[in-house]
Amino acid sequence: MDRELALNIVRVTEAAALGCGKYMGRGNKEIADQAAVDGMRSMFQVLDIAGTVVIGEGELDEAPMLYIGEKIGTWEEGAPEIDIAVDPLDGTKLVAKGLPGALAVVAVAPKGCLLHAPDMYMEKIAAGPKAKGCIDITASVEKNLYNVAKALHKDITEVTVIMQDRERHQDLIDRARSIGARIKLFGDGDVAAAIATCFSESGVDMFIGKGGAPEGVISAAAIKCLGGEFQGILRPDNEEEERRCKEMAGDSWNRVLTMEDLAKGDDIIFAATGVSDGELLKGVRYMANNRARTSSMVTRSKSGTIRFIDTTHILDKKPDYAYVK
Repeated sequence: MDRELALNIVRVTEAAALGCGKYMGRGNKEIADQAAVDGMRSMFQVLDIAGTVVIGEGELDEAPMLYIGEKIGTWEEGAPEIDIAVDPLDGTKLVAKGLPGALAVVAVAPKGCLLHAPDMYMEKIAAGPKAKGCIDITASVEKNLYNVAKALHKDITEVTVIMQDRERHQDLIDRARSIGARIKLFGDGDVAAAIATCFSESGVDMFIGKGGAPEGVISAAAIKCLGGEFQGILRPDNEEEERRCKEMAGDSWNRVLTMEDLAKGDDIIFAATGVSDGELLKGVRYMANNRARTSSMVTRSKSGTIRFIDTTHILDKKPDYAYVK
């Protein structure tokens, strides 16, 4: 893929963030999410790509736009064929409630390189570059925490593990507490929590828990670009979900999925723009004279470069984002 595509993907996440930013704290997650979808798709449609959504807003009968299998981009002759994984608003509840940590995120890769993960649960674990090779999703949470502590040259009481604040994680929380590890809980926003492990300034050393499989693919793509490690195991809740797993991966569907299984190859691009303030990216800022400011990041697995981009938008020249009805 052309490296210039990375900056165009940032424009996509910026459009999503600008589309939904004015709905922050207004109590309606559906409208906020739709605004993010509208903004993201409008920008995708002008990119010179032959893109197929493999992780999106749902099946065709569930989502009118950015649905799984949708063709987006110009599809002109010679345009690169790419897989696209999107979460136009990672943290819809966060935006609706005016809480921090919401992002607009996109991962892209050459055709056939992103896993078409079904919409179900995935057991996940992630760590940053300094703890790469030290985590094992089949091992206990205690062993993983001790291994990460050793890799980071920290005492176990200095290691921070982040988990979603859900009842299903109570046993993991209790066991991590029992050995003295620090615990950080989050409400929503799987992707933001997972990639936090790759930035020392976040204070997060390990991510663990069960959450959405589509978000797992996006997280794996991001963490591959950032030099960390991600592992997952699909956890279907019923026979229909198990059938879909078998269609996707055959009888080995319940094996450990590595980053290479989830985001194959060395030409992955990941971009994110803050919607509400987070530890890594600031949210959309509205300024005088109908201007807005966004904070984004983009990274590419081929080069390992991480760019942080601070952009001022003149909304009079972007009428789709200037006003909220």
